[in-house]
Amino acid sequence: MTATTPPVFRSMDEAATREVERSRGASIQILLGPDDNVPHFATRRFTLMPGGRIPCHSHDTIEHEQVVLEGEMTLGLDSDVHVVKAGDCVFIPAGTTHWYENRGEEPVRFLCMVPLGATYQTTWLENSAE
Repeated sequence: MTATTPPVFRSMDEAATREVERSRGASIQILLGPDDNVPHFATRRFTLMPGGRIPCHSHDTIEHEQVVLEGEMTLGLDSDVHVVKAGDCVFIPAGTTHWYENRGEEPVRFLCMVPLGATYQTTWLENSAE
């Protein structure tokens, strides 16, 4: 089978870092995505510093697959609260409300893979975490 899109190689450390909207102590890097001619999904790396929080939000049509690389964080999914740590994998179905909080003393880093679509709609259910 011949690939129609060429392979892409890049170090995670080469990806630009920006703050996560409405968050406190959270940043995101797009590791692979549309700007790299990756056609169907985006792979992002989030860093959540100690005391950091990403407020409650949802995405009606976007599911998430996440892998915790470092640290431990509290993750709210709808009305449930979970503690996840390095090595844990999480699937968040489309429409599920979710939030993230680092209650520990070490940074948390996790990968988040999402399918690409025409839009990436976020419904914020809390005000800014600042």
